[in-house]
Amino acid sequence: MIFTYDSKNLERLTEELDAWGHRLDYRTPLARTWLGRLRRDLEAEAIAASTSMEGVPVTVEEVRRILAGEQPPEVSDEDRALVEGYRDAMAFVLRRADDPSFSWNREMVVALHDRVLAGRFAEGAGRMRTGPTSVVRRDTGETVFSPPSAEDVPGLVDEALAYMEESGGHPGEMSAWIHIVVAAIHPFRDGNGRTARVLASLAMYRGGFKRPEFTSLEEWWGRRLGEYYDAFKCLGQTFDPGRDVTPFIEAHLTAQLHQVRALDVQERSQQHIWTALEEVAEDRGLNRRVANALWDAFFGRFVTAGYYRGLSDISPATATNDLASAVAAKLLRAEGQRRGRRYVAGANLFREAAGWLFIDSVPDDPDVARGVITTELAARLSRTGEAFGFERRPFVDES
Repeated sequence: MIFTYDSKNLERLTEELDAWGHRLDYRTPLARTWLGRLRRDLEAEAIAASTSMEGVPVTVEEVRRILAGEQPPEVSDEDRALVEGYRDAMAFVLRRADDPSFSWNREMVVALHDRVLAGRFAEGAGRMRTGPTSVVRRDTGETVFSPPSAEDVPGLVDEALAYMEESGGHPGEMSAWIHIVVAAIHPFRDGNGRTARVLASLAMYRGGFKRPEFTSLEEWWGRRLGEYYDAFKCLGQTFDPGRDVTPFIEAHLTAQLHQVRALDVQERSQQHIWTALEEVAEDRGLNRRVANALWDAFFGRFVTAGYYRGLSDISPATATNDLASAVAAKLLRAEGQRRGRRYVAGANLFREAAGWLFIDSVPDDPDVARGVITTELAARLSRTGEAFGFERRPFVDES
């Protein structure tokens, strides 16, 4: 076996992870529309983090637009292709994960890597490296690790995948283990970190942790690059298959738990905001899908007709009519002309959302109003752990 670890010392962490998995699996089912939006947002955050960690300069907002079918002018064609490739890689492994004939094998990993690099043959997409390489810490430029020689790579990869196929270890442990093993073997010229992180998500999913809270750890690591790189120090400076990687697995499990705790209150709070925005739209005679545009505006992001159309899967004419109706209701405000037109939060958006959330009043300033609403919801949920209901109330335009 490549790399050992002590499961006994990890039991407290795996037991807590199991408890969270049970708790979230048996929570009241999420509305389909909210679950879809939650998955899209977490996907955008994970892709932005993982690609940025490898030097692809994209923001979460740019990734959101790319995934919705837009092409942000500030993002190069090459970087857009890598964003789409990473999304394709995640979708590929999750499709394979649910296949009854799934197996951990080299063909699957190579196909995954080809997608991670968006099929760039010249950069080695879908092919194992044939020469030496080294691992350089991106934030400092320091060479920190020497992987095994190229001729040893195929055998090491096959050995690692055989262990994943045969082992009955806890999914959290296996996720961390395949992460560090692939990163250490460094089987490809480029894209090793992204490939390792996708495989880690796959291991969680295959182990029954299918909710996005457990399969999007990239965003957590992306905000803590120093901790991420430090976790690999247990490898030493040169590849040694006999290394004890318990410290990395412990750090990985701890990060999983920190993320799921943080996302728990955030997601429950945001679910209430989403429901309130659907109610706001319906109360104004708009289709509930308009919540897709109100959601981004609520969180300070601008919306374009193309972006909204991609989210809602509607025709250009329907998108234009939806957005115009939201502007007429002062839920959105239009800026710019024609192709450059963008939509942001309107004068009524926060006040009406607050009413549905039983928050008496909010300031006119959008940033302050957003803070008041999200802080109040988080405080309520932290105190009670329970959801609260909605009641239809007539709208009174106070503007």
